[in-house]
Amino acid sequence: MNSILELHELTRIFQVGNVLSTNRITAVDHVSLHVGAAEILGIAGESGCGKSTIARMILGFEEPTSGTLVYRDREGQLVEGRKIWRAAGIQAVFQNPFETFNPLRRVERYFFDAVRNFRLASTREDAERRINEALNTVGLTYREIAGRYPSEFSGGQLQRISIGKALLTRPSLLIADEPVSMVDASLRMSIVNLFKKLKEDFGISVIYITHDLATAYYVCDRIAIMFRGNVVETGDVEKVLMQPRHPYIELLRDSIPQADPDKRWQTKTPLTESEREEYMRTGCKFAGRCPHVMDRCREELPRDISVNGVLVKCFLYDEAEAEGA
Repeated sequence: MNSILELHELTRIFQVGNVLSTNRITAVDHVSLHVGAAEILGIAGESGCGKSTIARMILGFEEPTSGTLVYRDREGQLVEGRKIWRAAGIQAVFQNPFETFNPLRRVERYFFDAVRNFRLASTREDAERRINEALNTVGLTYREIAGRYPSEFSGGQLQRISIGKALLTRPSLLIADEPVSMVDASLRMSIVNLFKKLKEDFGISVIYITHDLATAYYVCDRIAIMFRGNVVETGDVEKVLMQPRHPYIELLRDSIPQADPDKRWQTKTPLTESEREEYMRTGCKFAGRCPHVMDRCREELPRDISVNGVLVKCFLYDEAEAEGA
């Protein structure tokens, strides 16, 4: 599979605490992932696992402490490191559509600003045509948004408009961070189906970041499950979620947390004492909760082990056991 985006040993370390006492929290710990062309890759886990920090690094909101990012655009050109977020081929859709748009500004202005900034049209007529084409993709038209403010739309409509705006540049990759958690339950599947349509009809790749394993299972081709900055298992979504190897995923399926409506994009997320201890733990971060914990789990960080096409970061699958799995 041709990779459109590659993350190599991506790491982000934060300093938390005060002047008298500070700790280093590794929010993302040497994560390596790739996204194929026309593929939906899910990144899932509970709140605070590091999944949104990965999105912020891809989009340029956070600077990686170490590691590299490589993006391959539609023409096959490589863009590396800090510059990838400037590529028109990468666009984002955020959690709360009402925060994407200024309530005092007409929605259409955001579209015309994007057309101007990316030099997508030379005349007003061409701009309206380009905007209408992008909105048609999400089931809307330019006439439906012209002259209207964000408050005149429902959450589902506004999220569709947000996706339509992202499609103006005809991107090859969308970063969707919790895109349905603020949308009414009755409308969530229409948004999720839209991502599948973008992949199947237009060849657009999507990084779908979520805490919701049900929608991830429905929409994703592959999935990476994170815990305390580590990707503990990654592979085909059917294998990872239906036949989980890592003990954490079994727990996650039974006790997935609810979305927090008050969650905001922030550089430093407050941690509970137990969460901080898990981040600071030597060895496997999940050792304190794992029913299969061994002595070595508390001392050594597991490596990624390939088991039937899935990568698992767990000592239960050492080389000898993996051969018989």
